[in-house]
Amino acid sequence: MINKSSEDINLNYIKIDGYMLRRFVINGANKLSKNREYVNSLNVFPVPDGDTGTNMSMTAAAAAAEAEKLNSPNFSEVAQAVAKGALKGARGNSGVILSQIYRGIFKAAEGKAVITVPELADCFMGAMETAYKAVMKPKEGTILTIIKALAEKSAEVVFDNDDATIELIFSEMIAYANEMLDKTTDMLPQLKQAGVVDAGGRGLLYIIEGGFENLGVDSGLEGADGTVKPVQTAAQANADIKFGYCTEFFVNAENGRTSNKAELVEFLEEIGDSIVAVETEDLIKVHVHTNHPGKVLERALKIGALENIKIENMRLQHTNLISFSEQLKPEKYGFAAVAMGDGIGDIFKEFGVNTIIKGGNTMNPSTEEILNAVERVNAQTVFVLPNNKNIIMAAEQAARICESKKVIVIKTTSIPKGIGAMVGFINDNSAEENEAAMTENMDGVIGGQITFAVKDTVIDDKVINEGDYLSLVEDKLTGVSKNLDEALEALADDMISRNEDTSLVCLYYGADVTEEAAQANLDKLSEKYPDVEFECRSGGQPLYYYIVSAE
Repeated sequence: MINKSSEDINLNYIKIDGYMLRRFVINGANKLSKNREYVNSLNVFPVPDGDTGTNMSMTAAAAAAEAEKLNSPNFSEVAQAVAKGALKGARGNSGVILSQIYRGIFKAAEGKAVITVPELADCFMGAMETAYKAVMKPKEGTILTIIKALAEKSAEVVFDNDDATIELIFSEMIAYANEMLDKTTDMLPQLKQAGVVDAGGRGLLYIIEGGFENLGVDSGLEGADGTVKPVQTAAQANADIKFGYCTEFFVNAENGRTSNKAELVEFLEEIGDSIVAVETEDLIKVHVHTNHPGKVLERALKIGALENIKIENMRLQHTNLISFSEQLKPEKYGFAAVAMGDGIGDIFKEFGVNTIIKGGNTMNPSTEEILNAVERVNAQTVFVLPNNKNIIMAAEQAARICESKKVIVIKTTSIPKGIGAMVGFINDNSAEENEAAMTENMDGVIGGQITFAVKDTVIDDKVINEGDYLSLVEDKLTGVSKNLDEALEALADDMISRNEDTSLVCLYYGADVTEEAAQANLDKLSEKYPDVEFECRSGGQPLYYYIVSAE
């Protein structure tokens, strides 16, 4: 149970302490968790990676997990813990911006044991300023608009009311922010055409609403799926912890056997704690603290193949006992790349990538996961390839907080651009020269992909029905088709036409495409474009039938 301060249930009170902030953050995370699928549904693009709700929910849960462990009346101490948790747990652009909102609150309240209502307004102004600074090109009609609405209304309430209370400031802030959320539909053409409000803004309001609605209620943190507790990392554990091994891995649940997740969680609860089991399509990410990691792995093997196994002895503060690279003399350069699909991972390894961070569309890795991957690379300078525009901010955040080595993020927005960047690397060059060369080589590659629509909608005057094949070039919708082979041909036509000097096109076919089908399409395209060299590789990626590279 969460402790109460003597006056915190009275919302007419004018001071806020650490207990109240703790409850606010936890209750806000819980409400967002319950509504994350609705937030996901607000994503404009109908592709199967509408994950704003998931990213924000997991970021909020990481922040709340830190707050839950710190039973302190000191507002600044709790705010610092919340900011730290959000920083490490940030996923996707929306999660990174949320982490900056928490960071802005802490900066404004640093050193204060309690804050008054006017100082609460200062916290929201600090949150707004920090969030806007985190985005290179701030755009209205997004989560930024909502944090600005909350900040501006809080300042207005305090200015107009010398005796403003918690009840008054939050009631007016939430009402005004909801008005602004409704207006986001008209602020961006994409939102207006889809007839939805901004997903990130809605997610932020769920946090604020949930925190305020249950501010005087004792509560515990629910997991990202509403049933399990969030991650507690090894670095956060105490020396006298009950379970000594932090065990993490992915289960590749073949044939859609993710229905076994509940049974796995039930087993994990018998032999451990700090359990997380988050699933996406045929992949389950598992985290547990246990004294019997071998039993955990044996049980998980009944569901499917295991990937990215990591076991840490928390009592010894030992990181990654599976890898002993820290005992070796570090290399000059190393690489970490985000990717999904065994074939894509193998291709990156062929180009010299040391570690693959499992993720991409539908599963954006957190700042902490990227940071942990960087730490595993035994090199003085590590280049990180996000390979997705929604992962770049988390990667840059990991680079900023890494203290053990130099980290350079190459802003790759797709798998083809990531591979192109690796082609531009030369070991004898300086880090700066390589950064420039990899970026230049990346820019010379056009990336395309084919996936399917998850809902009916209209984008750029294109009528889309659920199940249609969608062609995208550099994340822009270029075609809608009822036939996969026709969609691929049209995509190749489009990409080749963009550069008359196109000499090489690579097809990386996904888990749902047979080798025979991919080869047949390769033969057809080779005959159609005799002056272009075509290659075909198995990528094994989920959800995306083809990833196409043209250079």
